[in-house]
Amino acid sequence: MNKLDDAIGQALSAEDRELLARHAEPGYLRQAIGVFHGPMGWVMWLLYLLGGIAFLAGLYALWQMIGSSEPLAAIKWGVAALVLVQFTTVAKGFMGNHLEANRSLREIKRLELQVSLLRQALDRHVR
Repeated sequence: MNKLDDAIGQALSAEDRELLARHAEPGYLRQAIGVFHGPMGWVMWLLYLLGGIAFLAGLYALWQMIGSSEPLAAIKWGVAALVLVQFTTVAKGFMGNHLEANRSLREIKRLELQVSLLRQALDRHVR
């Protein structure tokens, strides 16, 4: 893939390369924080908050399970801990899928930009 990227980079003008460099893929932290912006931002904030609360509640349930002396109570607290930690895992997985969707959309937009730049270059050479 790097050879292909290099070939595309050589075909573009310096101005076009600079434009593409400005739209390069951001680092992981910027991508992770970017999940909380946009039209789905409020959903991600809510999911992050609920996932954090479920994780803390799961730790509390685990603590209660360990401290329980009755087997039935220990099983109830253990099941509660398992369900809450599973919810946390599902919430983080959903957020990870959204992060990957954002990366795919960003790459599609970069491709659209490259096609547009190449189309402009082709139009300049034809005229």
